[in-house]
Amino acid sequence: MANVNVTVNGIAVSVPDNYTALLAARAAGVDIPTLCYLKDINEVAACRVCVVEADIKGRPMRNLPASCVLKVEEGMNIRTNTERVRKAVKTNVELILANHRRDCLTCIRSSNCELQNLCRELGIDEVPFQGEMREAHLDQLSPSVVRDSSKCILCGRCVSACRDVQGIGVLDFTKRGFKTEVAPAYDFSMRDVECVYCGQCIHACPVAALHEHSNIDKVYAALQDPKKFVVVQTAPAVRASLGEEFGLPVGTRVTGKMVAALRRLGFDRVFDTNWSADLTIVEEGHELLHRLQNGGVTPMITSCSPGWIRFCEMNYPEFLPNLSSCKSPQQMFGAMVKSYFAQKMEMDPKDIVCVSVMPCTSKKFECSRPEMEVDGNRDVDISITTRELGDMIKRSRLRFDMLPEEHPDPLMGEYTGAGVIFGATGGVMEAALRTVADVLTGKDLEAVEYQECRGLKGIKEATVTLPIDGKPTEIKIAIAHGTKNAATLLDEIKAGRKNYHFIEVMACPGGCVHGGGQSIVSAKKRLDCEPKELRAKALYSEDEACHLRKSHKNPEIIALYQEFLGEPNSHKAHHYLHTHYAPRPFYVEQ
Repeated sequence: MANVNVTVNGIAVSVPDNYTALLAARAAGVDIPTLCYLKDINEVAACRVCVVEADIKGRPMRNLPASCVLKVEEGMNIRTNTERVRKAVKTNVELILANHRRDCLTCIRSSNCELQNLCRELGIDEVPFQGEMREAHLDQLSPSVVRDSSKCILCGRCVSACRDVQGIGVLDFTKRGFKTEVAPAYDFSMRDVECVYCGQCIHACPVAALHEHSNIDKVYAALQDPKKFVVVQTAPAVRASLGEEFGLPVGTRVTGKMVAALRRLGFDRVFDTNWSADLTIVEEGHELLHRLQNGGVTPMITSCSPGWIRFCEMNYPEFLPNLSSCKSPQQMFGAMVKSYFAQKMEMDPKDIVCVSVMPCTSKKFECSRPEMEVDGNRDVDISITTRELGDMIKRSRLRFDMLPEEHPDPLMGEYTGAGVIFGATGGVMEAALRTVADVLTGKDLEAVEYQECRGLKGIKEATVTLPIDGKPTEIKIAIAHGTKNAATLLDEIKAGRKNYHFIEVMACPGGCVHGGGQSIVSAKKRLDCEPKELRAKALYSEDEACHLRKSHKNPEIIALYQEFLGEPNSHKAHHYLHTHYAPRPFYVEQ
């Protein structure tokens, strides 16, 4: 790749020849405002907020080109701060505001809204253009995602995320002219279409046109009910993102402060979903061994990502027998709270409310599934996102930075490093291999890190040699993150071009660390860092710091089997910890 020499506001800089003027300006230390731009996802020059003046070797370019799609050339001179540019950018933003519902003080994205921040930077204190507003649609029928067209600025970022990143295409531009909006086809609700509730559209949205369906009030109601005993579990990835809600750098690990905050919010017990991640590995690992040794359906595919499960039900129902029958760690935890924990505490399960804090908007849907109930008790009653927990902490007026480092409560709070890495793509596979290798060899193997499982490559493949029935056997594994990559992998298997024994699939790019419920990182900040990579690094660092790094070594999981479940994959374990899935139609009739 060659470099070219360009000038930005009089600053000479040499940049790769595949750079745009936008990236060249950043290399020169100059920020160009953007709205529709999202690196590697949406680069379509729709909003015209990033326009610049430019000439090539003294030849002015016609009009004001959009810097996000303007490729640099040798000798290009870029000007971002001329009177003409400033006036054009401000006018374009004012025109966007003319059709935008401007209730910023009460908006869920207030202070974390790219449009609001841009108005502040441009000094916009009034909107000179007043006219007819587009008809607003508020779709809040889905248990996970709310769509509010009155906030939509038609940037197209959610469309690109859903279509190009996830390969689903639920959202698109509908209607024409002034009535154009972004919505599912035929005015269907997000509840009734192929949406898997991954929430990647929420991450892409610069405003509040898409956001999670809040369950905060339900949590407050449970906490204030004197007849209820409220326990909370926190997923592995939450600890790697929650600090961002309080201004900490992306990927800061805040495990101990998170536990302290939850105690001060009034939960009766603060537990950790890492505990049930360890439990999931023990169950799933033994299920894999049973399939390999007894001619079961392979490849076995992980089942802990609810977005992936919903995607499989709708798009690849022929692979449902391949899914592990294990519930996700969220649901396993809830099932054990309502049985094992209730028995230990001598409590009626109906008096217990199980709350989960998840990096995932699809978890809200998962805990409402009819399959997720045992003996008349819902596994998990309420699920909230990392962002919702951040809001609850802020409302309580807690100084998050001053909270002490505390540990989860015993019985269902101990965890190993294997449970922690569930939050990163490849983590479930790596955790499973740590346990399966020990079980098959009968040894406590020192090598616990499977580097081939790590990284952000869309589809990862590897071969691991394990002793099956006393004979060294090559086990072919694959890992896919993002539903588009999952579809590519399954299509290869269907065509007979690929063959595996065990597959991990996560619906979200990067796994749970970039789940739809995690802290939202602006398009501007994403130019300087990769949230998926930094958050995964935080989880791997916690794994390395753990005294125990294999799920089957967790003393609380060992006690659970000794005192309650008997053994992995026992009849009792299947009763509480396993489930089944069925094909699901694309569209639900209204």
